[in-house]
Amino acid sequence: MAPPVPMFEGAARILAGLLEARTGQTLSEGRAWRMETALRPVLRQYKLADIDELAARLTRKSDPRLEQDVVDALLNNESSFFRDLQIYDMIHRQILPTIHAQRADRTLRIWSAGCSTGQEAYSLAIRLRNDAARWSGWRIEILASDISAAAIDQARAGIFSQMDVQRGLAIGDLLKWFEPHGEDWRASAELRRMIDFRHDNLFDAKAPTGEYDLLLCRNVLLYFSPERRQAVLRLLGRHSHARTILLLGAGETVIGQGDDFIAHPEFRGAYARQVALPDGAIGHARRTG
Repeated sequence: MAPPVPMFEGAARILAGLLEARTGQTLSEGRAWRMETALRPVLRQYKLADIDELAARLTRKSDPRLEQDVVDALLNNESSFFRDLQIYDMIHRQILPTIHAQRADRTLRIWSAGCSTGQEAYSLAIRLRNDAARWSGWRIEILASDISAAAIDQARAGIFSQMDVQRGLAIGDLLKWFEPHGEDWRASAELRRMIDFRHDNLFDAKAPTGEYDLLLCRNVLLYFSPERRQAVLRLLGRHSHARTILLLGAGETVIGQGDDFIAHPEFRGAYARQVALPDGAIGHARRTG
């Protein structure tokens, strides 16, 4: 991961400070260069000449709507359906069958933390509906949360452009689970009902409740400082049980980030809740039976 930009000057410093204060994200060099490009729609909407005028307006008076629009513009809402297909194959072929065998109460709870515009949550819902016979009679709960109000609005509406659906979505799933919506596509009502989309902040989280069987927090931690990453993992730990499975992004790890999770002994690239064992050691609660 590129280190945070050590020093911003003038307007850039004010805007980067707003983003970090509101979301905990630090701007890396790779993201800082596109700041002005990302903010062009905001400048047009508020009839501002440049980011200097924008920063001056932000410091001159309290304008919550403008602040939220700036934060939404600076956030990286990059997402796609079935992003990193091998992860979804592991979820479908290994992780979900394991959870299915473990949960005697026939309840499946999933949390997609940092869900962006919703493609991750919809991808999970599609896999579950395509395997409907296995999950017949189960109560399935999918929570999807993100700090970006604009991203959550789009996710909740379930409307995606032709380019969006062409990125990772099989034609069979498109025709089965989406409907034409003008020049775009809209997720079916059945899929939309499966997911609870919430605008929420991981550092003041109100959306998650109880414990989840599967946690996805992919490509989120890489934008935070080490202290912030540890805080998020502690939050995820509080909403996990002994057999919870955590998935992070390809460039993310729990190593050196606290003691809530350890590498999963069965699923490559996944993490297990670290628990105290009867002999006083620490480890993972293995499946029995």
